[in-house]
This record gives sequence, C-alpha cells and structure tokens, in this order.
Amino acid sequence: MDRNMKFNIDHKSPVPLHAQVEELLRELIEEEEYKNGKILPSEVELSKKLAISRSTVRQAIKKLVFEGLLIRKKRAGTKVAPKPVSSKSNNWLSFSQEMRLRGIPIKNYELHLSWVEADHELAEFFEIDLNRKVLKMERVRGKPDEPFVYFVSYFHPRIGLNGEEDFTRPLYEMLEHDYSVVATISKEEISATAAKALICEKLQIKENAPVLFRKRFVFDQGERPIEYNLGYYKADSFFFTVESSR
Repeated sequence: MDRNMKFNIDHKSPVPLHAQVEELLRELIEEEEYKNGKILPSEVELSKKLAISRSTVRQAIKKLVFEGLLIRKKRAGTKVAPKPVSSKSNNWLSFSQEMRLRGIPIKNYELHLSWVEADHELAEFFEIDLNRKVLKMERVRGKPDEPFVYFVSYFHPRIGLNGEEDFTRPLYEMLEHDYSVVATISKEEISATAAKALICEKLQIKENAPVLFRKRFVFDQGERPIEYNLGYYKADSFFFTVESSR
C-alpha cells in the first residue's frame, strides 16, 4: 500500500462509510503493484486500518466485484480483475443479435425455465457447492418454417436471475441492461454427434441424424463464469464459420 496515499475515512462525514471505503479502494487498485496482480489487503486488515466493521468493508468490495473491477477467490484473496480480452464493439454476439444482423427472421418454438441442482460439471465450472440450485433455460429456435437449434443454458446464481425475466429479449443485452452483467468472453467446444430421442423431438428430425453440438462457456469482464450453454444444431440447416486474419 502506498504510504503517501491518504488511506483513512471521515467518520463525521455525511457520506456513508461503505461509499468512502469504495472510493478508497478505487484509488488503491489504480496503483501499479495491484494492477500487476498483488493481492489487496484483507477485510480484517482494512477494517482495522480504517476502524470500521468488516461488513462495511465487505459491502464496498462486493460493489467493485459486481462492477468487474475486482476478483475474489476463496483462500486466494482479492485482486484487480484483468482487462477485457476484447473491446465491447468487437465482442461476439448472442444468437438473437447474430441472426438480426444477418437479416434472418427467427421464431421461438419453445421456452422453458426451471430450477435444477448443480451436478459435478456445473458446480466445478461455476465454482459453487454441489446441488446448489441454478436457473436452467431450454429453448427451441429456428426459421419461421422449421426449428433448427435447441439450446440449454445454466446461469450462475450470482447474477440474481429469478426466472421471471423476459427471455425473448436478446440474452446478453438483457443481462447487461437489467443486471449489469457484461458477457465478455466466450470459450467454445464444437463437435459432431448423432441425435438422441430428446434432440429428435425438439428439432423434428430422425433418430441418429447428424447434429452440430456446441458447448459454450461464457464469462464476464473479470473472467467470472456466468453461463454454461449447450447448443444442438440441425446439420442441414446450419453451418459454423470461423474467420481468421494475420
């Protein structure tokens, strides 16, 4: 911590204590050593230094974590979040946004929301307890004359979704506008597979027909997981293009 930096709060100020702590932290994380990965002082250290409660310090830290400025990990401490990999204007798009830009009309054939217990794979990806309830969204989408994709999405409980949101809106626009959660990084795994009974029913295809299977891991600016997405695409109605440049 910079010894020359004013690191104290005014207990007589009308400004709430948590707001003062938040402002001090914003100044602190601009210091080069913290930008370079140094762990921030702990809640205990900060509360002693500022003569305030840990809950007040925690409230301020949570605010900066929510904004994507800090990352907290159990037993690892709190540190400055890395800068986003790409600028907002160059971010990848949601399905709705991509189809809209291509001028392809999309019909929603099915939308189902439910709460399920996290299995081992979800618990590991989201870094949450096994069997914790997470929101699951299933939807079938396609052209006006036929469905061609079946999506299954699971969302991190941290987001605060309650299942009553309007999921007919573009997903990532809704998350950013309503919950200040910016989907910034997408990591994907793509493979070919044969359609099982459920997929056949959803996409109106024959059993064992070829489908494109895409598994998408979505993160926010602080590289915190926010969505685990599975997508099953009709092989004869959809193709995936990768564009690279040097």
